[in-house]
Parts: sequence; C-alpha cells; structure tokens
Amino acid sequence: MTTTNGAAKQITQHTLDNGLRLVIAPAATGQVAAVNLWYGVGSRHEVPGRTGFAHLFEHLMFQGSGNVPKGDHFDAIERLGGDINASTSSDRTNYYETVPEHALDLALWLEADRLATLREGMGQEVLDNQRDVVKNERRQRYDNIPYGTAFERILSHAYPPGHPYHHPTIGSMADLDAADLEYVLSFHKAHYGPDNLVLTVVSALDPDDVHERVKHYFGGIPARDVIAEAPDATLEGPIGGPKSEVVTENVPAPAVFLIYRVPAYGTREFDIMQLASAVLGQGQGSRLYRRLVVERGLANDDGGSAADLVNFRYTPGLFFVSMIARDGVTGDQLEEAMLDEISTLADGISEEEMERARAVLERDHLQSISTPGGLADSLGSCTQLFDDPTLVYTWPQRWAAISTDEVVEYAKRLLTPENRLSVRFEDEEAPDADA
Repeated sequence: MTTTNGAAKQITQHTLDNGLRLVIAPAATGQVAAVNLWYGVGSRHEVPGRTGFAHLFEHLMFQGSGNVPKGDHFDAIERLGGDINASTSSDRTNYYETVPEHALDLALWLEADRLATLREGMGQEVLDNQRDVVKNERRQRYDNIPYGTAFERILSHAYPPGHPYHHPTIGSMADLDAADLEYVLSFHKAHYGPDNLVLTVVSALDPDDVHERVKHYFGGIPARDVIAEAPDATLEGPIGGPKSEVVTENVPAPAVFLIYRVPAYGTREFDIMQLASAVLGQGQGSRLYRRLVVERGLANDDGGSAADLVNFRYTPGLFFVSMIARDGVTGDQLEEAMLDEISTLADGISEEEMERARAVLERDHLQSISTPGGLADSLGSCTQLFDDPTLVYTWPQRWAAISTDEVVEYAKRLLTPENRLSVRFEDEEAPDADA
C-alpha cells in the first residue's frame, strides 16, 4: 500500500493478491460514492475479422450474470437514484456507477458478480439480442446520420490495414454477424480478470473501510490463467500525405475534416499539440472561430470546438480539425481557408493566445474532475494507462511548463502536407459548381 504526497496526498492505492488495482480518494461532497472500473481491453485488442467485440461486451455486461438476472443491474442502481453507464474506446472499457453512500456495497457486489460469473449467465439468445442492439446503434450513430462515417474513414486512412487502431470500436456489420458464442465467451475469459482491472472509489468513507469492502467482494476472484496480449501498435513517421477522400452523400452542408498524426497521449509532444489545438480551434477566442466563423462567415457556429486531439495511448494520436460550411460556401473554399489558418501557427503565437489556451485546457480539466464520478474516471484513466493516479493533478502544470516557441516548433514539424489527411463530405444534391 502506498499513499501519495503533495497535491494528491489523499489518494490511496492498493493491489489485491489477485492483481486488482484499487484507487481510493475523498469526495468533495459527501453522501455519494462513485465506483469506476477501467478494464484494460479496447478495440486495439481485436484482430481483423473480429472487430466490435470490446464494445459488444459493454452491452453484454448488463445482460445478467450468475446471480443477477438480465436488466437487474441497471434497475437496482436506478431505483436508488444512482447514475450508471459504460463506454468503450480503443484502449479500455469503462463501467461506472454513482450511488448514495449507503449503497456502495450493492454497487461493489454487482460489479464483482458480473466479473466473476458473467459467462454463467451468457447464452445464444442474449448474444443474438445484444448483437442486434449494437448493429442498430451502428446504424443510428454511424451509417444513417450526416457525417456519421467520418471517424471510421479517418481511422482507415490514418492507420494501415491490420493495425489495431485501423477500425472503430463499433466494429463492422460483417464481423458482428459472424460473432459466435464460443468466441464471445473466450474473449471475456481472456480480458476480464481482476488483474486487468483498475477499480476506483471516490467517497467520504474511511479509505481502510473501502479497502476492506473491496477485498470482501473482489478478493476471491482468481486472476486470468493466460494474459492476453494486444497486437503490435508501433507506428512511426508522418501520415503519408497529403491524402484526401471526398464523400458524396445526403448531407446538409459540406464538411471538412483535416487530420494530422501526433505523438501518443502522455508524451510532452502530445501536451504541446494540445496547446496548439486550443490556440487554433477551442473556444470563441480561437483563431478558427474568430476568422472563419465571425469575420469571414465561411463556417457554421460550433461554439468554438473546431480542433481537438484523439488521445490514443499506445500509438500516435490525431490532431483533429473539423468545420461545416455555411450556406453558399463550397467545401473547397472552406478547406482552403482552414489550411490557411492552420499554417499561421508556424508563423508565431502571441503570449496572450498561449495564456488563453492554457486557461481553456485547465478549465476543461478542472470541470472534468469536479464531481465524484468525474474524479473517479480520471483517476482510473491515469492508473490504467500510466500506472499513476496522481497524474490527474499534474496536467495544468505540464501545460504551464510549455513555451510558445515549443508550440510553434511542433506546429512547423507536424502540421505539414506530408502529415495531412483530408476527408470532405459534399451534398449529393448540390448543384454543379461550374453550372
């Protein structure tokens, strides 16, 4: 057991005999307990022909286990007025509840039961049902909405075929159709074990008490027999651009997505490019908002969220710039204007812009950890990805230590045509520009 010092001195960590990592922190508000589980399995652990399984389990984990009938996990938490949900990314699958403090034991028991006995409650009917749910989710969120396939297209160009980040977490329809019960059960056995889990509890309860409760419910669950390995995600060099794809669909207006490959999440270089993205396109004081939305009227008002980073931990991430054209503006015009603004970062950044960028990032970060649930999620993230929950409190200092010259230098180095991918959506019913 170790207790951290400094700003994070109240975080307590334990590792159970079965490998489960436990993080405990005090809540700023009493009478609630946030329980957050980060399993080290995401879509990067999938192989070609077997995509979408990590996300499928986000659904299957709520469909009953050895001692909990289908649907009862949700019902038990919601009857208490609790908040419950889950999410999947390339690097992890996350399950979380925020409950009244007196219900902590219930939340821990529910989570321990489905970790230990999920396969006992799994059958072909459950698999078929949830496979159909996921396929319908894909239709609603990807295939049947404007620009819905943008991220899938971006991944397919930014990462080569066979690379573990080449596909989105939702998977393909064909792979979901091909899912069989035997493989689904083996996937759970390979990836869902206490030795692949970070469990975080944020509450006003005594840390020793929380530790004992977690040991009671999770301590008897055995570690995995075999440690599953993720495919090699090594990737070096620029994106191989300029690459481009023009998609003609029924969309309300042209949209432009400009993508650049950047170092992995957790590196200083990633932090530098976070500041570059804030200067360029985060907030109504950013360059893209001021120039292309307010002054030139080329892009729709998105509230100032035109730039961001995709934070992959185990492979290079993506610097992501996207805007939707206003009426009468072509995709070509918008893309050219966006490229012009991106290029200005290499010409210099004022100290005022840097201070605003730091403030934007710090504000968003502090808001994300201001609730028990948000803090629990961030602590679990830093522990699962970096084995250090105290990093939660270091991001503002990391941004403050980066100079304007460093941001300009990396903008010159990374925001280049050789490192650029463009995906543009055009309306299939738009009149011919030449006409």
